[in-house]
Amino acid sequence: MSDARQRTILKVFRKFSNSLGPDTLDFLEQILDAHEIQDSDVESSIETLAKEYNKQDDATMKVSIEVLQKVYERLQDQGQSQVEAEALDPDSHLHFINAFEMPSWHWSIERGTFEKAAVPPTMSGSADSRVSAVRDRLNVIKQCVLRNEHFAPSTLPSRDRDRLVTLKSTKQLLGRAGERFLLLGMLARSKEGKLVLEDTDGSVELDFSQLDGPGDGLFTEGCFALVEGEYTDESKLEIIAIGQPPCESRQTARSIYGHIDFLGKASTSLLDDEKFSVRVQEELSDLHFFFLSDVWLDHPFTLPGIRKMLDHCVENDFIPKVIVLCGNFTSESITHGNARDISRYQDNFDALADLIASYTSITRTTHFVLVPGPLDLTLNAILPRQPILSSLLSRIRSKISKVHLGSNPCRMKFFDQEIVIYREDCMAKMLRNVVGIGVKPDVNSDDLKRFLVQTILDQAHLSPLTINIQPTLSEYDHSLRLYPLPTALVLADKYDRYKITYTGCHVFNPGSFVGSSFVFSTYKPAEINSEEW
Repeated sequence: MSDARQRTILKVFRKFSNSLGPDTLDFLEQILDAHEIQDSDVESSIETLAKEYNKQDDATMKVSIEVLQKVYERLQDQGQSQVEAEALDPDSHLHFINAFEMPSWHWSIERGTFEKAAVPPTMSGSADSRVSAVRDRLNVIKQCVLRNEHFAPSTLPSRDRDRLVTLKSTKQLLGRAGERFLLLGMLARSKEGKLVLEDTDGSVELDFSQLDGPGDGLFTEGCFALVEGEYTDESKLEIIAIGQPPCESRQTARSIYGHIDFLGKASTSLLDDEKFSVRVQEELSDLHFFFLSDVWLDHPFTLPGIRKMLDHCVENDFIPKVIVLCGNFTSESITHGNARDISRYQDNFDALADLIASYTSITRTTHFVLVPGPLDLTLNAILPRQPILSSLLSRIRSKISKVHLGSNPCRMKFFDQEIVIYREDCMAKMLRNVVGIGVKPDVNSDDLKRFLVQTILDQAHLSPLTINIQPTLSEYDHSLRLYPLPTALVLADKYDRYKITYTGCHVFNPGSFVGSSFVFSTYKPAEINSEEW
């Protein structure tokens, strides 16, 4: 066994934060020799073993030879994968995941990777969990920044290296007035109400007086920003430039953390993802998902509009695999309403159930998902929101066999794709809380849509705001995380509809169903693209 092979083995396991003892290294060498693995295939073969090893509950940082032996035997028993031989069954690869079902993964500074929470999350949370939630957001973004090509220069000497600005922390500013720094931190307010940049080491007051204009994006209180500026004698950072942290593609994140099951529905290898992607394009090219938002059931035109849509599906043999109905399901809030309001709210859902149930050709194969909006009746009013109270949906659950009561947000896993569904008036809320010098003065509506999408994906979080602006359940904050990036993100909003693809993630807003003449969006997994109807 050559030293080159040993270095490859050690490198692969080091990527997963594992270390190898001499016995384990010898065992891996024996496996490679027994199967006559060529040098060019060593890395991929060892990576398969490393990924399977780290999926085991009893896996340790120092690789256990007993656990590794068990993994190797299981892989041998499986034989050749049946992925290619079996016919694609969409239903067996379609999963709906509520925010409260997702496993809780936190960033471990010691291990330099994600670590599963030792205890299940609770609704109440604690002061420590609120701090940990913000720290997790920072650490996830920071490891992406440090891995980005602009912040991780080549080891080869070059003139460009001399001009690179290194990422610093706030504690490194002290006593260095007149020097220029690049910081990564959260925009927040001090006790005196001044805008500061906070990181894990402290905070520094920001001075925007010399800044001509912000970079692309929406900079809100609670979002993380890359800030470049000069530290002054007044202990302020005089900002020269401010920008969003760089976004990391799904493919890059999956290549590093592909062994981690973020959704709790069993992770797949990148090789399987690639095979599924090709087969979905070839064999399921006509499969569609429908997305509707602001389905006001108390509006007289809503049910006729849904009937018209379903009639069109039947007449044209265009039956979607999934229909997602997002709230608000009422045009006015009834959170503090009387018994008559709540009874009328339930009657509207009963009428929806009767309408959908009358289309048996659709209900036989189509899955229906109900996602609550800000005005709907749920057990909690903060993010993530529980599904609509099941007691109000008894007729829907009894008449429609494939109905799913989604949380807000919720997710869909379809083969290799992950689709996040989020109902919130994001645009209005983000614009209300922009800080600093605001947004560029010459922006138009299309720019604002692009800024919103860019900000949410760059922040790797659905709600990049402080908890006093948008309260969240701190121990379920991982369910709002957008890392790795999803394949598609549905930002259901009362704002104008749009569709934008950014860093490989397709983002779209289906618009309000009733207020805009029954508009909705269809998503085609084979093309990873949406179409406005």
